[in-house]
Amino acid sequence: MIHPIPSGTRDVLPDELREVRAITEAMRAVFDAHGYGEVATPALEYEAVLTRGDSAAADPAYRLFDEHGNVLVLRSDMTIPIARVVAARYPSEPVPLRFCYVQHAYRAIRRHRGQAREILQAGIELVGAPGPEGTAEAITVLCAALDAAGLGSYRIGVGDAALFALALEAAGVSEPTRYLEALDAHDFVTLERDLPAELARLATTRGGPEVLDGVAEAEGLRALHARLPAGVAARVIYDLGLVRTLGYYTGAVFEVYDAAFGAPLGGGGRYDDLLGRFGRELPACGWALDVEKVHAARLQEQA
Repeated sequence: MIHPIPSGTRDVLPDELREVRAITEAMRAVFDAHGYGEVATPALEYEAVLTRGDSAAADPAYRLFDEHGNVLVLRSDMTIPIARVVAARYPSEPVPLRFCYVQHAYRAIRRHRGQAREILQAGIELVGAPGPEGTAEAITVLCAALDAAGLGSYRIGVGDAALFALALEAAGVSEPTRYLEALDAHDFVTLERDLPAELARLATTRGGPEVLDGVAEAEGLRALHARLPAGVAARVIYDLGLVRTLGYYTGAVFEVYDAAFGAPLGGGGRYDDLLGRFGRELPACGWALDVEKVHAARLQEQA
């Protein structure tokens, strides 16, 4: 088996390479124990495939043409390629289908930010398992993978991609897109200035399961919490203003944080409409971790 290694825009030294490989192998053992089979897709995808999946994912940084003039792109994530695989290779296979991967993705960078163009991701896709049961399984496997990677102070921020939009609709707010964009940009000044106080507070509400009480739009999160094992639930922080940039998310979404590291280590969520765009309508949930960030967080915890 070929073991992907990090590269990005910097050199990787032997000691670091051994440590990163140990993390990926520990995660692979978790995936295998939970019944997830490893899948690999080409680094190059047809641009039309990504466009079908999500317009945001279809604006990658790196394009080229094949010998027939078709536009090819370097994949920016694994979710859409795996959705294509399910529709093409598993058109009638019984569900749920469980896939895992350790693969590279390629992202545009902002100059002078020390970002990597090439990201080593480890993740899963759980296809055909509806929420909240499927979401609970995905988060449980996520915690097991982080434990196996040697992290001790991580937390999982959990929200709902539709929650704030539903709250705006229930309140009769006009031009909701404007406020959803402000939330995505963390422009809380605009929300506090232009929205009723209870809606503005909703966007910044986070904490334990008690923050879900009395929030009609949080019914799905309450059902999810009831299905989480106690040890997993202790890692969860509910964030009612959490959103993800990709438009295919439809329900619960989550991000991984570690007190020793200043940026999210990864995330994911439900994408119950995406598979239907490729010909097989199935609910699904998945997540991906940036392995190098996980490694850096572990080093910081040990410092």
